[in-house]
Amino acid sequence: MEQLSLEGMPRRLYACTPTRLSTWLDCPRRYRMTYLDRPAPPKGPPWAHNSLGASVHNALAGWWRLPRANRTVAAAGDLLEQGWLTDGFADPDQSQAHRQRCRQQVQQYVAALDPAIEPAGVERTVSTRTELIAVSGRIDRLDDRRADQGGSGQPSDLVVVDYKTGRHEPTVDDARSSLALALYALAAGWVLRRPCRRVELHHVPTGRVAAWEHTPESLDRQLRRAELIAAECADADERYHAAATGGAPADDAFPPRPGPGCGWCDYRARCPEGSAAAPRRAAWDALGPADDDASAPGPGVDQLA
Repeated sequence: MEQLSLEGMPRRLYACTPTRLSTWLDCPRRYRMTYLDRPAPPKGPPWAHNSLGASVHNALAGWWRLPRANRTVAAAGDLLEQGWLTDGFADPDQSQAHRQRCRQQVQQYVAALDPAIEPAGVERTVSTRTELIAVSGRIDRLDDRRADQGGSGQPSDLVVVDYKTGRHEPTVDDARSSLALALYALAAGWVLRRPCRRVELHHVPTGRVAAWEHTPESLDRQLRRAELIAAECADADERYHAAATGGAPADDAFPPRPGPGCGWCDYRARCPEGSAAAPRRAAWDALGPADDDASAPGPGVDQLA
């Protein structure tokens, strides 16, 4: 029997994450290798900065999961040491030096927190949808600032908190322009049925916070931006799958975008343009010295509303 025509039916929602969308913007070829090629191409060696970042994130998440009485400064440092990941470091001495440095940073960070105030979520997955996309993602921490203020509330009751562990100190513009943070705020508000417009980047090495208070209009602009990017991804995905079943080749749908960042790409060895654009960086190049002065604490909030 002939298959019934589905002409006129609405297009299937495109399921995505902020990371998937940003990967497409960075490099369509890396997007294809990451999300479409099966079996997935082998990646290069692990990066030390990824190990460091995951170790810090895991320690902070684990600290909030402790009973309140156990949420001490020392406990945060212990969690960091117990879950320390060593992949990508040059040698055990380098790993140990950065472990000690990160223990100090994590302890300084939690010392400024009130362990009695429960977040609305830790490593919480949230999602939302429009007529075109279904987007989901995992938030490092979702704060309830209404509870912080004794029930008085703030312009944004729920606050998206994203930890940063790199050498670059985030700016207000980083928080304002982040597509991921805006989508997290929309999704958190959708799931919890409460306002969520404030987003914050917490730089653990320095204790600095870059914050932005979105408006409904600015969140809507970011959502429309996500839909446009997702439409490009969906079209490229369709071309890829059509080619896999005997259609026209789809290589031109996934052009490389070579540049200095290619030295950090997991798939550089499989990309001639990327290999020519930049030499592969050493797995620990992004770390900087373990005694870098940038790790010194400097509490404060950079904010524009």
